[in-house]
Amino acid sequence: MVSFIIAIILLIVGYVVYGKIVEKIFVIDSSRTTPAYTMQDGVDYVPMKFSRIFLIQFLNIAGLGPIFGAIMGAKFGTASFLWIVFGCIFGGAVHDYISGMISLRQGGISLPEIHGKYLGKGIKQFMRGFMIILMVLVGVVFVVGPAGLLANLTPESLSTTFWICVILLYYIIATLLPIDAIIGRIYPIFGLFLLIMVFGVLGAILIMQPALPEIWEGIHNTHPQAEITPIFPMMFISIACGSISGFHATQSPLMARCMTNEKQGRHIFFGTMILEGIVALIWAAAAIVFFQKNGMTENNPAVIVNTITKEWLGTIGSFLAILGVIAAPITTGDTAFRSARLILADMLHVEQKSIRKRLWIAIPLFLVGFGILIFSIYNKNGFDIIWRYFAWANQLLAAVTLWAVSVYLFQEHKIYIITLIPAVFMTMVCSTYLFISPEVFGLSATLSYGIGGFISLTLLIIFLLYVRKKQSIETQTILIKK
Repeated sequence: MVSFIIAIILLIVGYVVYGKIVEKIFVIDSSRTTPAYTMQDGVDYVPMKFSRIFLIQFLNIAGLGPIFGAIMGAKFGTASFLWIVFGCIFGGAVHDYISGMISLRQGGISLPEIHGKYLGKGIKQFMRGFMIILMVLVGVVFVVGPAGLLANLTPESLSTTFWICVILLYYIIATLLPIDAIIGRIYPIFGLFLLIMVFGVLGAILIMQPALPEIWEGIHNTHPQAEITPIFPMMFISIACGSISGFHATQSPLMARCMTNEKQGRHIFFGTMILEGIVALIWAAAAIVFFQKNGMTENNPAVIVNTITKEWLGTIGSFLAILGVIAAPITTGDTAFRSARLILADMLHVEQKSIRKRLWIAIPLFLVGFGILIFSIYNKNGFDIIWRYFAWANQLLAAVTLWAVSVYLFQEHKIYIITLIPAVFMTMVCSTYLFISPEVFGLSATLSYGIGGFISLTLLIIFLLYVRKKQSIETQTILIKK
């Protein structure tokens, strides 16, 4: 229990202390006019209040990931606490802040444009397609979960299929309308449900004082399939959104187009990531208590959420908590499709002010999403397959983004080590997972670690050679001018 309390305190201290350090490294300019004013179009570029932007950003990024991912990651034991805390502070929050501020500085550009500018046009084109696929996968993944929970609340009248249709209809409307028409109005209500869920479960933990394992007792892999599921890299893929998530950087441009001052960046980008880390930490602790009592045979996070809230919060509290768990993925899913629309529109150079052109871009995306959804429903392991691909793609996107922002920081003569170390680490995680996971290559741990290390080291050398070359050119230029 002490480790859990310390972990929460460290996250808060990380926001206060390290957040200010990262902000100082970036160097904000509160006098700079933001894209919300210079490019205002009434659809995507809309000045909004700080409180709304903060809440929207939090709900955009806090989908099922910090809840379901943390629950499944808790099977690895107290190592999950360490990854959530240090991954969130030194990885996720920095990743979200720097990428969001780059977008804010450069007209609210989408993430593929950032990749292209700092990693090259080839990477830009690849990442455009990659991210559109990822956004559609996010939308699909975040339909099935809430639809199933809603069906549990209405077992005698409304089925999962009915709720899937309702949520998809909402997605279409929210994706097409101006950002302040639905998202800016309904999110405060969803946010209330989510906060009730978070503080309700936290309050129950503090009152019950369960015998949570302590970190100083040792880091042991408590996963029931520990032989084939090593902590590294499996846990680092399982717990994504609560520590570091590439998906977050796709959402940041949405808010960068609505922010009214650069000084809001630390609170909106760094702060919401820390808050999401707290959510993940709470659910990881709750899941450990559940596993201690019921064993680790249950693999459906929705069942675990339902059981925990009913036993800990009572009927009314459970109902409100479930609404919070439902609200989080729905709000993430609609903005995922919105991001996909904007990325595709940027790629095809199609303006999005007219509803007709928004429809022209959005309809094919929803048709693809619907096809994947049908596969996940009627294939026995369809949802599990989609979730695994989503989780790995999500972390790969984070690694690519970290490399891009490292180049940006170097070019701007800023301290790039703050993103370079997480970039190398996440590259190691993603490449090792690709070779060790049973669903891909299924190689031995030794061979997988070796290949992952080689790939990570190669990219680091390429980056350092790039830095050395650029520094040499700058030195020669200065000498010539003298």
